[in-house]
Amino acid sequence: MSEKTLLHVEGMTCTNCANTITRTLQKEGLKDVNVNYLTTEVTFEEIAPEALERIRKKITGIGYKVADEKRSIHSDAPAHSTQESHHNHSHTDAVNKKFLWSAIFTVPLLLHMVLPFAILHNPFFQLVISLPVMAIGISFFGKSAWASLKVGAMNMDVLIFIGSVSAFIYSLAGMWMYYGTPLIHDYLFFETAASIITFVLLGNVLEQRSVKQTTSAIHELSKLQPEKAKLIIFDNGKEIFREIKSEEVKKGDMLFVSTGEKIPVDGVIISGNALLNESMITGESLPVSKSSEEKVVAGTLVEDGTLKMKAEAVGSETTLAKIIRMVSDAQNSKPDIQRLGDKVSNIFVPAVLLISAATFLITYFIIDAGIRASVMRSIAVLVISCPCAMGLATPTALMAGIGRAARNGILIKGGSTVEQFSKIKTIVFDKTGTLTTGNFKIKKIETFGITENEARISLYALEQHSSHPIAKSIIRACENFSSRAAEISLTEITEDKGKGINATDNYGNLLSAGSFIFAKHATTDDTHSVYLLKNNKLIATIDLEDEIKQGAKETIALLKSNGIRTVMLSGDRKSVCENIARKLEIDEVFSEQLPEQKLVLIEKFSKKNLTAMVGDGINDAPALAKSDVGISLSDASSVAIQSAQIILLKSNDLHSLWLSLQFSRHTLLTIRQNLFWAFAYNVVAIPVAAAGFLSPALGALSMAFSDLVLISNSVRLRFKKIG
Repeated sequence: MSEKTLLHVEGMTCTNCANTITRTLQKEGLKDVNVNYLTTEVTFEEIAPEALERIRKKITGIGYKVADEKRSIHSDAPAHSTQESHHNHSHTDAVNKKFLWSAIFTVPLLLHMVLPFAILHNPFFQLVISLPVMAIGISFFGKSAWASLKVGAMNMDVLIFIGSVSAFIYSLAGMWMYYGTPLIHDYLFFETAASIITFVLLGNVLEQRSVKQTTSAIHELSKLQPEKAKLIIFDNGKEIFREIKSEEVKKGDMLFVSTGEKIPVDGVIISGNALLNESMITGESLPVSKSSEEKVVAGTLVEDGTLKMKAEAVGSETTLAKIIRMVSDAQNSKPDIQRLGDKVSNIFVPAVLLISAATFLITYFIIDAGIRASVMRSIAVLVISCPCAMGLATPTALMAGIGRAARNGILIKGGSTVEQFSKIKTIVFDKTGTLTTGNFKIKKIETFGITENEARISLYALEQHSSHPIAKSIIRACENFSSRAAEISLTEITEDKGKGINATDNYGNLLSAGSFIFAKHATTDDTHSVYLLKNNKLIATIDLEDEIKQGAKETIALLKSNGIRTVMLSGDRKSVCENIARKLEIDEVFSEQLPEQKLVLIEKFSKKNLTAMVGDGINDAPALAKSDVGISLSDASSVAIQSAQIILLKSNDLHSLWLSLQFSRHTLLTIRQNLFWAFAYNVVAIPVAAAGFLSPALGALSMAFSDLVLISNSVRLRFKKIG
C-alpha cells in the first residue's frame, strides 16, 4: 500500500477551515490532500522531512496548529488513536474556555437592556467590559479569517469578524461623536459586538459536542483495540506469562487469553477452546465457539474459556485495524451530491458580503432608514448567514450512516458508494458462497478405473491449492485422506479461473479437477458437479449438494418488492443454477459463465442502469471491479474484497445485503435533507435580516443553532429504525 503522511491539526472550527488548509497544501504542490475538520486529520502524499517542515510552517502561518509529530500510515492503517482523542479533547476545552469568558463579560452588556442600574448604561463601562470579548473574538475568528483571505478562500469567520468589528467600531464612533448627549445611546452597540462573538462560540461548543455523536463509530471501534497482551515465555521448559502492550506483540509470538479478555492481535489457536463474542467484527450477536487451529480476530472478547494462540497479524495488519482505517477513509470521502454544496460554499462568503453591502446602500440611500438601521441590518446579514451548514451536510450524515453500518457488520467504502448503491436498479449474484453457503457435501462419487479412495486422495491433493468454495468443501469431505494426499508431490499448479485446477504429480501425470467445461472433451454428460481427470482422461465424477444461505430468499423478495431486478451469474451448470434460482425466485439466470463472460454481462447491465455485483471468489474480482457497486463477503478471497466497495462481514446471513441498501438509502436521504435545510435556512434568513426583522445578536444566535439542527438530523441515523 502507498504511504501517506498523517498530521493532526488543531484550530479548525468548520468545513471552511478545512477548505483553507486544503487550498494551502494544494498550492504547495501536494497531492491526495484530505482534510477532515471533524476528526482533525490532515493526510497527504508521503514527502521528504525537509518538505514536511515547510508544510508545518505553512499550516502554522495561516493560523492553525500542528498538534503532533508526523506519522507515516498505510491506507489500511488504524485511523484514530488515543493521541488524536487527546487533541480533539484539548481543542474542545479551549473553545469551551473562550465561550465561558466571553459569556461572563457579555451578560452584563445584555442586562443593560432590562435593568436600570446606571453603571450598566455607562458608555465607558460598556466599552471596557466588551474589550475582553473583542480580544477573544479577534484572536479566534480574526486569525482564521485572515488565514482564509491569504489563500483566497473566504470562510465563515470572515463574516463573523467583519460583523462584530463593525458593530464595535460603529459604537466607538458613536461615543466619540455624541458623548455627553442623549443621542449617544442610539449609537452604542457594544452588546451586539460581544453577543455575536459569544453566540457563535456557543454554537461551536454545541456543534462539537453533537459532532462527537456522528463520529462515535470510529471511537467505539478504536476502543476495541486491547491495550495489553499476555506473552508466553518458556524458561527451562516452564511457561511464564508476561504482560506487555498489544502494540509490542510480534508475528509468531505465543499469547495466552482467558475469560473476560480481548484477543490482542489476529492469530490462530494452538490449544484450548473458548466462546468468542465477535459482534463488533461480524455483526453476529451470538458467541462463536473456537478451538485449536481456528482463526481469531483482534478485539473480539473471550466470554468463556481459555486459549493459547500464535500471533499472525499485528499492528496495522489486523482485521480490526483495517476495518477502522476503511471506515475512516469512507467517512472522509465525498459523494457526487456534495459537489453542489461545495460549489455554493466557495462563492457563499463573497456573495454574502455583497448582499450585506447592498443592504446597507439600499437601506441608507433608497429607503432612507438612517445610518443606525442601515448598519445594523447589514451586520445582521453577515452574522445570520451560515456557510458551514452546506459543508456539514454531507460529512456528518456519512459519519453517522457509515458508522452505524460498520457497527452492524457492513463496511461501505466511501460516500460515492453510498450514493451509487442507494440508486441501484439491478443486483447480480454469484451463486456459490453468495446465494448458497458453499458448504457442499459429496453426494456421490463415480469412478472409472480407480477406487473411490484413490479419487478422494487425488481430489484432496489438487483442491487444497484452490480458494474456490467448492474446493474448500471437497477438502473438508476428504480430510481423512490428507496424510496419503501429502505423499503426492504436485508441481506446475495452475488454476484456470471458472474452469478448474491442473497440476503434475511426482510421476509426471497431469491431474485435473474442474467443471464440465474442463472435461467436455472426455464426456458428453454435463450433469455432475466436478470432473476428475488424469492425463486428460476422465477417472471420476463427483456430485455435490449445496445449501441456500440464511436470509437469501427473504432478501431477494425484499429487493424485488423495491423494484430491483435480481440476476444470478454463475459458472456452475445450467440445471443447478436454474434449480437455485427457482427456489429463490430470481428474475434471470446466466449459467456456465467464465470470468470474461461475466465481465461482458456486467458491462451490458451497467449500460442499462446502475448495477451491483455480489460475489466472493477470485473469478468474481473483475466483475466486482467493473460493476457500479461491487459487494463482497468477509470470507471471500482477498482479491474479491479489494475489488469491492461494500464488504458484508456477516457473510452467513444475506439479510445484511438488504440492510446495506437501507443504510445507503437513509444516509443519502439525510444528506439531501441536510442540504435542503442549509439552502432553505440561508434563502429565508438572509432576506429576513436584510429587511430589519432580526437584530445582529439574534442573527448570530440563529446561525449558531442552524448547524445544530442539521447535525441533529444526521445523529438520527444512529438511532432510527432501518431495515
